[in-house]
Amino acid sequence: MNFLLNLDGIFQYFSNITITLPAVAMILIGLFFLYLSIVKKYEPLLLLPLAFGILLANLPGANLSAYDEGGLMNFLYKGILFVIYPPLIFLCIGAMTDFGPLIASPKNAFIGLGGQFGIFIAFFGAWFLGSAIAPFIPGFEGFGLSEAAAIAIIGSSDGPTAIFAASKLAPDLLPTIAIAAFSYMALVPFIQPPIMRALTNDRERRIVMAKPNDVSRTQKIIFPIAITVLVLLLVPAAGALIGMLMLGNLIKESGVAERYVNTLITALLNVLTLLVALSIGSSARADYFLTPVTLIVIFLGLVAFAFGTVGGVLMAKLLCKITGGKINPLIGNSGVSAMPMAARISQKLGQEYDPHNHLLMHAMGPIVASTILSAVIAGVFISLLAK
Repeated sequence: MNFLLNLDGIFQYFSNITITLPAVAMILIGLFFLYLSIVKKYEPLLLLPLAFGILLANLPGANLSAYDEGGLMNFLYKGILFVIYPPLIFLCIGAMTDFGPLIASPKNAFIGLGGQFGIFIAFFGAWFLGSAIAPFIPGFEGFGLSEAAAIAIIGSSDGPTAIFAASKLAPDLLPTIAIAAFSYMALVPFIQPPIMRALTNDRERRIVMAKPNDVSRTQKIIFPIAITVLVLLLVPAAGALIGMLMLGNLIKESGVAERYVNTLITALLNVLTLLVALSIGSSARADYFLTPVTLIVIFLGLVAFAFGTVGGVLMAKLLCKITGGKINPLIGNSGVSAMPMAARISQKLGQEYDPHNHLLMHAMGPIVASTILSAVIAGVFISLLAK
């Protein structure tokens, strides 16, 4: 009899579980991302926990979304909401970054500058598009300047910077912006190569760049200190990101704290990546995520990322002309801050056209310049537009 009562309770429990069509759609998206990460091996360290977070958030009855007060994901998501994870990730990135290629060839910073083109395209696009379609979406009044700026930072292709800016400028859009930013970072191998091929010719792709000049240890130590002082004096709102990035780099270049370096570039970075991706995935609950505004933000993020790549490649082509063919425009895709994925794409594509061509270190110059510049631009937006 007790067995039958227990069985009846179990049936009643399952009969009360309902799953909506939007939740099913999100679960399918999560499964697709799992396929990409496990089978195709596309950025699995980022995409796998993000995808699993989407599953957790949309399975009914589990209370494992970022919005379920008191749940595990809700606590982990505080690190996103209170902007704890992004500066710590920058600390780790700094410890694994070599500013040598940028110091050796400062002109490559212009490629990083070109890569910011997508930010401004998306900024004005969000501002005008939001106003244009607002009458057709009930309850939507368009994007204000602060929301447009937060969306635009997706174009930096730097997830931590996008989270940092959104938390200050548009907290309501933070989950969508975070997912868009990290998803496009993971999808770099899909998005960038067609743009790079379309904007370059065969001769340009075969350019072999000379080995970068040597940079002294003293220069590498002075650089992060000087950048920190300069940025914090001019754009203090970017201080948390730039300060942590440069501290991590100084720890690396000082040569006196190897234990810190090993921890930052392995254990801490892995833990933070897992927590950030899982937290972001858990914020993609169907009722929050599958809205017209979300689709607009994701579209604008794609536009920003694509035009960032376009701007970087075009700037690299210009420098190629100016230097008499000494710069391979394929490193232009590294004008966005998708570190180190974009640099790997430069290397891979370069070797498709010349197996002896090694563009990885050359691409790191623009990519670290872009990381600094996008954080500074986010700081400027925050200084001018934060409510």
